[in-house]
Amino acid sequence: MSVMELRNVTKLLVVDDIEVNRMILYDMFCEQYDVLEAENGRVALDLLHEHKDEIAIMLLDIVMPELDGFEVLKIMRDEDLLSHIPVILITGENDENKMLTGYEFGISDLVGKPFNPEIVKRRVQNVVQLYMHKREMEVKLREQREKLDEQSKRLRQFDQFIIDTLSTTVEFRDFESGEHIIRIRELVRLLLTAIRDAYPLDDEQIGIISNVSAMHDIGKIAIPDAILLKPGRLTKDEFEIMKTHTVRGCEILESIGSAQELDYYTYSYDICRHHHERWDGRGYPDGLVGDQISVWAHATALADVYDALTCKRVYKDAYSHEDAVQMILNGECGVFNPVLLDKFKEIQYNIQAALRGG
Repeated sequence: MSVMELRNVTKLLVVDDIEVNRMILYDMFCEQYDVLEAENGRVALDLLHEHKDEIAIMLLDIVMPELDGFEVLKIMRDEDLLSHIPVILITGENDENKMLTGYEFGISDLVGKPFNPEIVKRRVQNVVQLYMHKREMEVKLREQREKLDEQSKRLRQFDQFIIDTLSTTVEFRDFESGEHIIRIRELVRLLLTAIRDAYPLDDEQIGIISNVSAMHDIGKIAIPDAILLKPGRLTKDEFEIMKTHTVRGCEILESIGSAQELDYYTYSYDICRHHHERWDGRGYPDGLVGDQISVWAHATALADVYDALTCKRVYKDAYSHEDAVQMILNGECGVFNPVLLDKFKEIQYNIQAALRGG
């Protein structure tokens, strides 16, 4: 409901089995409200369901045929109607326990019979104003949240644009298409989703990690063309230079000082630096072992290896999906987190379908 729609909340519901009581209340409020009348709880509920977005307040008797006041309150509570339709009990009962029961159900006020009309009018006015203000605040807060969510969505899209632009710059320099980063992102998402039972990651984390995984090779922008584009095997010295792309990528990220408090930065830095670490400690640049390597860095490494195997490169032809999977499982392309490797084997056909369209 919008603030404009709140202006349609103009009805007052009187619920009392005695007609003269309804007439008195009708005469009191007919100039200010469109007064609805119910002679028992059953009729009251029908009117509530029909006009629930138009009723500003309900004046409810306790003792009635069909359904009494407390039965009506119970149903209203169960259907969450009391959260936006205030109720004032008007009763001749003097039983404090019954009064307490009414407040426990969530009534806004209680008026005893016989009542002073002016006092009832003031109480109704106060309760309606309080509830209307509350509902207006709820509507405005919801609208503000929706605006913030939309702004956040646009910022995430812009972040993704920057990530894709930087990552694709590296890919084009390496004569790769921008599709490589799209495949890496999707494969990382599939892998991280598959290992949730062992590594609890929520949707937001998986989304962020999948997006920034595209940045894993950003440090290659600092590698000379003669090495980066060399079609044959690298010499030992050339390979040592190539290995520096992990730390050079981190240096690039460190230069963006304003981003260092963000999750994007933390995951990007870790993935850039550690996507060539091996489970057995024989990777680089830090020689991390086992669970010292984050699962997202290893997921990116596995995604990168799979994509490198199944795509044509300047130095090799593409392997089939089946051959690539077997090479990875046989340990021919590095040593990976065994949990990740098991899940990779388990979802290999999902990977093929998602990345190759079948």
